Amino acid sequence: MQMRASLDRWTHPVAVRGKFVVACRIASAMLIIGVQAVMAAPSTSSDNPSVAPKETQPHPLPLAGSWNCGFVEPQTSGFAPANQIKLIDDGHHLILTFTHPSFPEAVNPPVDNRLSGAGFNDYYEAAIKRAAALKLPIVFIASQWESLLHRYHDLPAQQNPYVIHPDGTIGNEVSPFGPTEPWREVGRFWTDNDNLKKLQQWYPDPPLVIFLSNNENNNLRWVDVETSDRYLKKYGKDRDDDFRRKVVGDGWIERFRLLQAGMREGLTNSSWKQNARFFGYGGDAGMEAMGRWGGWRHYSLETRDRIGPQPLMWDGGSASYYTHNWNPSTDFRVWSPQIEFQNVVFQNKLARQLNPDLWYELSMWDGNEPKLANDKRKYYASLGQTFTPERYGAMVQFGMWLLRPQSVREFRGYTESWEEQKPYFMAIVDVVDHVHDNATLRKWWQYGKLVPNRAHEHHYQTDFPEQYKNEDRWFLLDADVNFQEYPWELFWEVRVFSIALVRGEAPKREWLVYAHSPLADRKEVQLTIPEYGKVTVDVPIAGAFHEVHENDRSVTLIQP
Repeated sequence: MQMRASLDRWTHPVAVRGKFVVACRIASAMLIIGVQAVMAAPSTSSDNPSVAPKETQPHPLPLAGSWNCGFVEPQTSGFAPANQIKLIDDGHHLILTFTHPSFPEAVNPPVDNRLSGAGFNDYYEAAIKRAAALKLPIVFIASQWESLLHRYHDLPAQQNPYVIHPDGTIGNEVSPFGPTEPWREVGRFWTDNDNLKKLQQWYPDPPLVIFLSNNENNNLRWVDVETSDRYLKKYGKDRDDDFRRKVVGDGWIERFRLLQAGMREGLTNSSWKQNARFFGYGGDAGMEAMGRWGGWRHYSLETRDRIGPQPLMWDGGSASYYTHNWNPSTDFRVWSPQIEFQNVVFQNKLARQLNPDLWYELSMWDGNEPKLANDKRKYYASLGQTFTPERYGAMVQFGMWLLRPQSVREFRGYTESWEEQKPYFMAIVDVVDHVHDNATLRKWWQYGKLVPNRAHEHHYQTDFPEQYKNEDRWFLLDADVNFQEYPWELFWEVRVFSIALVRGEAPKREWLVYAHSPLADRKEVQLTIPEYGKVTVDVPIAGAFHEVHENDRSVTLIQP
């Protein structure tokens, strides 16, 4: 918590476009984040209180970003830092993201070294120096940090961080029970190199440096622990599932934090050391599919005592708010991110009891892989639908207002053309900009309280943990155009998705209602706000905000 005092001047986020560079451009990418974004050292105590927003502790305003950093492939150059800087200079609200610098040839085998020599300077120098002039936070995206443990794969068992099977053979999965020192050593490789040193010289005083791991390494799953000789020798066979999930989670907490300690130690600049934070894709503990089908527990490390180990493994996480192309999820059915992520509201609350400074980011993807037969936009077209940027932005906006993340990061393949994907990326940028540029929406984002709909349960109930039965998991407002029979089935259509935030006390409460209709613009839809009653609004494909006032029962359309 040592950084809090020095950051008091950033407690109140600001976001005003204008000609004055400090007011506009720095606001667009740093001051708006507030004190929660430039986080204190991660907490490891389960006794810390939740950080649910209060009037004196506003939600930090969101930033847009991308997983595609636009390096090497010419068709992706629009995602590159130089173009991100241009968007920031134009008044958009982005968090500046680079690919993690390549390693020297001394690392065997070397990490991708295409950005070397003149290529390194072309990609990094102007953008990083511009970031330094504006004092912007910066992000470095890498593959799986622990993938470098492959350097130790053939070592004797005592020194080997991989799974050792009972017959003595070495597996291909990294183990949560192996030696820990290789993790620290691997961490240093990521940062103790000439390329990172050069960046630290170019930008010596960043307020926040985020290292973001793709976090999809082949690591031992809890369901497979009895393939590990170390586990069997320490714990024996036939332990219950809760025990196995806990010891695997404990092992990952220790090892990932050691890896991150090595990364911090490898930095040479004191500001970078102090302000470095370590995030992972899926490092948020959210299990959005909880209860959707019987196999969800196989992919979760939730136990009776904690929602998951991730808040203690990471300083932040990026959750996949996706309509995957490899499963039937869409933006217009019960199997959708809008429904699934209602599970995450209570999970985030519990995660922040473990780590109050946990950064929560949403990763967005529409399942678009145009070269594949299962491309999601092709699927929509086969149904006679068109998946437009406006429809995409409305789906994104629902997740944003449901969870109010600190950043929204879009996934695109590293070879996908900027020109083809630009309208969809800019749809995300636009809905992020709305929060900053509209005073009414900005107020609601910072101080509104999400309204649960306790008239119904969440429709995902399979093998749902008993200890969470009383948590609020359903926030969708009742709508006259949706099915009135409950519970809903996975493939039923949801014609209108809507949620509400509330402020104030009766009889002068106010509500912000956001609603979108993925398949058609709908007129005079009747929505029911809990503890208030019915309102009638028009709901377009692109989504709409309405403000409802209790004192005079007025309903006002808000134009972002």
